[in-house]
Amino acid sequence: MTGELSAELRGFKEVQRLSYACAEAVAAQLKPGVTEREAARMQREWLYERGVRDWFHRPFAWFGDRTAFVDFKIPLQFFPTNRRLEAGMPFILDMAPVFKGYTADIGYSGCLGLDPLHDKLLADLQDHRELILREVRERRTLREIYQDVDRLMVRQGYANRHRAYPFGVIAHKIDRVKQRRWSPTVFGFGTQALKGLASDALHGHRDGWSPLWSPYTFSDHPPQPGLWAVEPHLGFRGTGAKFEEILVVTDSRDPEQSAFWLDDDLPHVRRWNEGTV
Repeated sequence: MTGELSAELRGFKEVQRLSYACAEAVAAQLKPGVTEREAARMQREWLYERGVRDWFHRPFAWFGDRTAFVDFKIPLQFFPTNRRLEAGMPFILDMAPVFKGYTADIGYSGCLGLDPLHDKLLADLQDHRELILREVRERRTLREIYQDVDRLMVRQGYANRHRAYPFGVIAHKIDRVKQRRWSPTVFGFGTQALKGLASDALHGHRDGWSPLWSPYTFSDHPPQPGLWAVEPHLGFRGTGAKFEEILVVTDSRDPEQSAFWLDDDLPHVRRWNEGTV
């Protein structure tokens, strides 16, 4: 992406960077014996201290084989548990704060110690980031891109774990949220943000598009302009890894302006550029 970001996009970039700073700070404090619930609380407290008062969803943390959603059958299994972190375990931190009315939704994958398999999953995610951007710029349908991500995972030898999310989504739209002093949550999701997603779903249904990027027919349309939180999630047996970040889609005819990742200075991108995974 070239050129200056609009004030609106700078707001989203700020909260996304804040979220990744939180993930890195919490990851640096993780040690054997910490539970998923404690890691989720650490994220909440870190963000609260920096002014976050609302959420698209409250923070999650998954340890060990839960990073690959092993045996996940119902939505309640996504919530943090008393699973304790052990040496050599992979982990994922996932948070979606609202800050100054702007929303982010990020996923950070790490491991408590060295694990060549986990490093391989992280490295192979780079191909998915490149594929998704290329095919969005080509204006392939969301469903086709989803299928191509699936095929790439199969070639790499992995299982698609974002299919375990509700509606099997690999991404969803995000937007501005009205700021309030206090906003309630329902099952961990902020009511204001859910209202926005529901409004998008209503308008999209009328106009033939969906704010959910899924493998189903309701996603059989080109990318809708707006901001999408995209999260390809790879699994290999009991190990999972993903990234989640904002993809900007516009109606520009210039390919580079028609779609771009909001920020290329994020932990997983730096790891790829530095060759550390």
